[in-house]
Amino acid sequence: MKGMCGWFGGKEDCMLAKEITDAMVDAMTDEKSDSMQALYGSCEGIAAWSKIDQASCHEEGLLKIVIVGNVYWGNDELNELAQEKTSAAAVAKAYSRSGKTFLEDMHGAFCVAIINAQEGTALVAIDRLGIYSICYAAPCNHFIFATSTNGVVAHPNMERVIDPQSIFNYLFFHSVPSPGSIYKNVRKLLPGQSALFQNGKVETNFYWHLQYADSGQSHFIQRKESLQKLLQTALRRSVTDEQVGAFLSGGTDSSTIAGVLAQSSTKPADTFSIGFAAEGYDEMEFARITSKHFGTHAHEYYVTAQDVVDTIPLIAKAYDEPFGNASAVPTYCCAKLAKEQGIRLMLAGDGGDEIFGGNARYAKQKIFEAYSLVPAMLRRSILEPVMSGMPGIEHIPLLRKLKSYIAQAQIPLPDRLETYNFLHRASPSEIFTADFLAQVNHQEPNELLRAEYGRTDSTSSINRLLNLDLKFTLADNDLRKVNRMCELAGVAVHYPLLDEDIVTFAAQLPPSLKVKGLKLRYFFKEALKDFLPQETLTKSKQGFGLPFGVWMQTYLPLQKLTYDSLKSLRGRGYIKPEYLDALIEQHRSGHAVYYGVMIWVLMMLEQWLQHHEN
Repeated sequence: MKGMCGWFGGKEDCMLAKEITDAMVDAMTDEKSDSMQALYGSCEGIAAWSKIDQASCHEEGLLKIVIVGNVYWGNDELNELAQEKTSAAAVAKAYSRSGKTFLEDMHGAFCVAIINAQEGTALVAIDRLGIYSICYAAPCNHFIFATSTNGVVAHPNMERVIDPQSIFNYLFFHSVPSPGSIYKNVRKLLPGQSALFQNGKVETNFYWHLQYADSGQSHFIQRKESLQKLLQTALRRSVTDEQVGAFLSGGTDSSTIAGVLAQSSTKPADTFSIGFAAEGYDEMEFARITSKHFGTHAHEYYVTAQDVVDTIPLIAKAYDEPFGNASAVPTYCCAKLAKEQGIRLMLAGDGGDEIFGGNARYAKQKIFEAYSLVPAMLRRSILEPVMSGMPGIEHIPLLRKLKSYIAQAQIPLPDRLETYNFLHRASPSEIFTADFLAQVNHQEPNELLRAEYGRTDSTSSINRLLNLDLKFTLADNDLRKVNRMCELAGVAVHYPLLDEDIVTFAAQLPPSLKVKGLKLRYFFKEALKDFLPQETLTKSKQGFGLPFGVWMQTYLPLQKLTYDSLKSLRGRGYIKPEYLDALIEQHRSGHAVYYGVMIWVLMMLEQWLQHHEN
């Protein structure tokens, strides 16, 4: 559907440069789009393609530029140039004026690369929210980049070597977080980051930081009116194709996008919803409430256990790195349904929780943070000694809960967020083989979390958690999920709630308006209470959760695929066979939902390895 790649360095001839670039493209897509563009030189090559978004290459002297995305500029002249010619031409103009600081004036969702053969440099960057991605490597005085790891390792100067650390990080996060990648010596840009290749070395820098407000007056009415206008503007920027539809889970975000789309359409807006014939998972009732409320043309599909069996190999092959978010299955089924109905562009509601404060852990962490308000003398001299030393406390429910609360409250953020992580529920030596552990730093996941948690000037724990989730929950996980599954289904996807103006607006809301007491998304829900159905505002969050753990117990083809995958994984030397046996037994003994999560993650690791081995 869309992507870009390129390389710079060495002394090749133009025929070989074309061969190298074409091989990178072939590794990234089986479908040659009519929009495919490419440029080659004696020591470089670039290519770009996209069916919906802008994709363009531009050559100006020894300057070669490639860009893909839905871009707009904070400069009228550059916007006009992009419309008259191409976005790549606008980048060339901006770069010639401002150098790498041109990125500060470039907005929207994009990935861009500039090769300056005269200066011997290459620059790559992605958008502020990480909607697009870029992987890169710098072997043998070359610089290689692409929107997937597949493109980078297809270059003849690269080796396809799995990085054990990335396997460990995947099992911790259920995806491979940036800046690492599944392959050794291949890195990924973080949201709002650029990388400059010069003199054989790569230097990364952030060209943008989201500024949060830690306090401020409410100004509720004015903010409410601003949000409503921003939603309309974001929708206009997002709807770049007439054949447009919207994901609709029935939650706050998807209902908002469906509603704004419906209001702006001259005909009933097309919405697409997924259901499950499993207790506790089906949200179709809420999707129908929203559809009726806004008068949308609703399309529905119920995912079956056989759909899961059929889709697992497709997902494993589609991702360029192991990916363990099980809701990729219903996301693909929903996007596929849209494609079958003639939709070319889908609007997704992802991002609302991470900018307006909608994840349950924000309220939960406020409870733990309140422990610091207890006088230190009382905590250290009485509460903590008593709770840790009182015999028989585990048999008294109220005191057992208090002991657990104190123990967790003593763990600083962001480490406290991962208290229940599978990799913390047992020691590394119980899960992994000794040979594997010798190759990894099992503290790296926490180090990555701490780095991002501290990468904001805000002192508010709510704002710091939001900043953390923009990277790990959104850019590293949810956006990868939706982007890749929509591409697999053959539709494009845009994210109106991640419009930069909305993100900036939300960041300037005082934390007390995002999470008021223990009320999540307080401002957003209050501001839209006359717009959204009441049932939407009061429902608990769920999304496209997959009942994998439940279905695996009862549907034999799914059980066989899972067990076969875990059996094959045993032989790779990562995981101890005893741990896999215990996991299966715990799943069978009545904890299907909880242990089904880790089983899925391990199964998808093995499936990915099988589909991406040389």
